[in-house]
Amino acid sequence: MDNELNSKSGSPSSGKSGAEGINPYDNRREKGEQVEEMFDSIAPAYDFMNTAMTFGLHRMWRNKALKAACSRLKAVSPDVLDVATGTGDVAFRLHSMLPSARIIGIDLSKGMLDVARKKLSALPQKERALITFGKADCLDLPYLDNSFDLITVAYGVRNFENLLQGLKEMRRVLRPGGTLCVIELSVPQGSVTGFGYRLYSRHLIPTVGKMVSGDSRAYTYLPESIAAAPQRDEMGRVMKSAGFNDVYWKELTFGAVTYYLAR
Repeated sequence: MDNELNSKSGSPSSGKSGAEGINPYDNRREKGEQVEEMFDSIAPAYDFMNTAMTFGLHRMWRNKALKAACSRLKAVSPDVLDVATGTGDVAFRLHSMLPSARIIGIDLSKGMLDVARKKLSALPQKERALITFGKADCLDLPYLDNSFDLITVAYGVRNFENLLQGLKEMRRVLRPGGTLCVIELSVPQGSVTGFGYRLYSRHLIPTVGKMVSGDSRAYTYLPESIAAAPQRDEMGRVMKSAGFNDVYWKELTFGAVTYYLAR
């Protein structure tokens, strides 16, 4: 299913969205600090768990969303920012699709960035010169206004401490006519698929995640934050309230993933 959010859609309610109140470990510290700690903890197992949890479908989801986003680009050698880049999979895929693009990947987690930089080191020097990874906070981006033609965020917005502020920052650093592409896990709406998803996400994923990563909480936080995050039209309304327009979303694999495009 896909949907274009028209200009008559309402604004989101004020205050924090549900996912902003879901913390990885406790309620005594800021969410951003805990998200950084969590991803540092699971960084060595992250790529393996992504493939195992999604049966490899995450590559298809990523490719479909990025193809749709890149089709909107007009610049021949675009400037691209990948927020919550993790181990760099989206950044590297964007490089293969846009070989002359200048790509910056940012993340809170040093552990995840270490993995991304290790992958980068295996590329030829000419390609390495086009891709940069750095530690930065999505709520306070260290870039000037109108710096990028495309911004991507894959499986990261539900981890934002303040979703609206993060979206506004991305809006600030996008050039006029620039595109935002968000890929995020979502809860299937069908009764049968929804039941299967809940069984899988609430029981199997936390068990396997604990065994592989050693972090007993990270993969329990995962389905909790997915369920609490705004999805589909609701996410589109938050994006519009942050200053984006031409908001469009599309579900993949029975609604287990939704990608969003906006200008």
